Amino acid sequence: MTQSAGYWTVEALEDFEDVVDDKRIAVKMGEQRIVPPGLVFKERTLPPVVKEHTYELQMEKKLKRMVAREEESESKEKQTR
Repeated sequence: MTQSAGYWTVEALEDFEDVVDDKRIAVKMGEQRIVPPGLVFKERTLPPVVKEHTYELQMEKKLKRMVAREEESESKEKQTR
C-alpha cells in the first residue's frame, strides 16, 4: 500500500471479492487499484476487551484478602483447641 496525491495504491495479497457501487468485483492476487483513503481498512481487528472498572477490581482483591484472613484465624482457633 502506497500513498500519493491523497489516494492509496493498494495491491491485493490474495484473491477476494470486492463490492463497488453495489456490484461484486473479483480481485485477483497482485492486482493494484487506486482507492480514496476513506475506503481503505488498514487492518480489521476486534475492538479491545472492555476492562472491568478499577474500583470493582480493587474491591474484589480486598474481599479475597478478608476471606483469606478469616480462614487463617479460624484455622488458628482450631489448632489451639
